[in-house]
Amino acid sequence: MTLADQVLDELRPGLAPEVLAQLPNLSQRLATARRVVCYGVGREGLMMRALTMRLYHLGLDAHVQGDMTTPPVGLGDVLFVSAGPGSFSTVAALVGVAQDAGAAVICITAEPDGAVPRSTDMVIHLPAQTMAADQGAKRSSILPMGSLFEALMFLFLELLVLDLRDRLGVSPEAMRSNHTNLE
Repeated sequence: MTLADQVLDELRPGLAPEVLAQLPNLSQRLATARRVVCYGVGREGLMMRALTMRLYHLGLDAHVQGDMTTPPVGLGDVLFVSAGPGSFSTVAALVGVAQDAGAAVICITAEPDGAVPRSTDMVIHLPAQTMAADQGAKRSSILPMGSLFEALMFLFLELLVLDLRDRLGVSPEAMRSNHTNLE
């Protein structure tokens, strides 16, 4: 078996029917939000930035927390955070601020019983190794640190984009028209 085959085998459980069954509720919640602000740290943050770009292409009012142009959140808004290992201090702090402002909070994680997911309105569980479980008996992937979770995030979030595209009735051409022309 090649390394590529091993990695694909490791990703498959994260795309099982019970995992993908979370897509419709997540899609509906984002589709009906007044505004969506996404946040994650490290490579998880890169996946959240990639999602934000696609949400914008779909015509949603979407922003990345930390960008200078990110507006405040409030009632009707969603803060969508990533906390693969279940907790990051910056994510936990932002969750509290968003909730105090009246925004709903969604967390995508590999550890649904972690401190951050337990405090949110919706939890998306992706079963995959994170950096918190990449050593010793907990290690389940040939990929280093949190790469399996991060790769699974990308695939799951791309499937979310497809669900949203269909739910919102946005054509590929309309998405493309929202893409920057300054490249």
